[in-house]
Amino acid sequence: MADLQDESHAPGEVGTLDPPAAPAPVEVDPALDAECAAELEAAAPPAPVEPPTPLGPGATPMERVRSLLATHPVADGHSGLPWALSQLAWYDLELGESALRTDIPRLRAGSVGAMFWSLRVPDDYTGDRAVSATLGLIDLTEGVVRSHPDALRMARSASESADSRAHGRIACLLGPANATALGDSLGALRALHTLGVRSIALLGTRWASGTGLSRFGEEVVREMNRLGVLADLSHSSEATIRRTLAVSKAPVLFSRSGARALTDHPDNLTDDLLAALPANRGLCMVPLSTAQAGPTLRHAADHLDHVREIAGVEHVGLSGTYDTEETTHAPELEDPARYPHLLAELLERGWTEAEVALLTWGNVQRVLRDADFTARAAQLRRPPSSATIDRLDV
Repeated sequence: MADLQDESHAPGEVGTLDPPAAPAPVEVDPALDAECAAELEAAAPPAPVEPPTPLGPGATPMERVRSLLATHPVADGHSGLPWALSQLAWYDLELGESALRTDIPRLRAGSVGAMFWSLRVPDDYTGDRAVSATLGLIDLTEGVVRSHPDALRMARSASESADSRAHGRIACLLGPANATALGDSLGALRALHTLGVRSIALLGTRWASGTGLSRFGEEVVREMNRLGVLADLSHSSEATIRRTLAVSKAPVLFSRSGARALTDHPDNLTDDLLAALPANRGLCMVPLSTAQAGPTLRHAADHLDHVREIAGVEHVGLSGTYDTEETTHAPELEDPARYPHLLAELLERGWTEAEVALLTWGNVQRVLRDADFTARAAQLRRPPSSATIDRLDV
């Protein structure tokens, strides 16, 4: 267990700015002939990007942001690309796509290094329709990533995300998926995990409802912990949120929730819920849509300030919510290319570079690592659950 504990708290993520680790060199056996040696050298990973030259005291906030993002890029907590792409007959993410807010040029311009690809389907999709639609979005996402190998790479863990960053790719993590995609089956949960899904939104089911988690719902959360699948509690009822915080041994995720004290939106969190996050080690990722964060960049920064004040800087992240059903964003935050402008605003407000590095990259990495550590520890204690909803919820 000690080695798992050490890995859960890898150095260089909390409160410090770290350059990407250098990949191990490929050693060529002198006895190999020239042709084989050339092939091995060609397969060697590229040299790591050199850390940016330290800026002088007169650097502008934008210059400081650009320097920081070179090693601590943005991890976007919620992208609606899968469903948005499924509704288009044709698209081009490489050259830029006018029908979308997100494409590769704008992700590069905003220094996005990782993004959660939402697998959410319309709320009226239930039963087999929800399951098949979710599988279709997984297949679509994997196809998109395969079609852009120079820019995108699938990732299932913190280490794979960091490796993608070190090789100049954007890490693509699957989730959240609707809980309706489970079909009330823990076997389906395990199958989705095998396909790469790393977060499930706990809503829309009879076992995670306005009255909280049922006994089967609690078993779903425990099995998610055992697998390393994060519970996404944005849109969940307060009763479900509180019971999940009590049951879950792994951090929970709010992939698109701001501060209700500033914007009275049902998916934003009250101060007492924000204050409960540190005990769970969870993460509130503030959405940039006007409905939840307000009509201007400064309003979005206010939400980030508030979550940092109540929950702590280690429990706040960024969620663009681009290409989702909430398509209205402030003009200064109209697409992912505008992330540096928001971060420059935070530096002007007194955020330190170490705090911004946690906001953009470090906190998401920590949550992914903690979920993986919790999963491997749980797998030593218990086998896959065989519980069914008919046996538990009677």
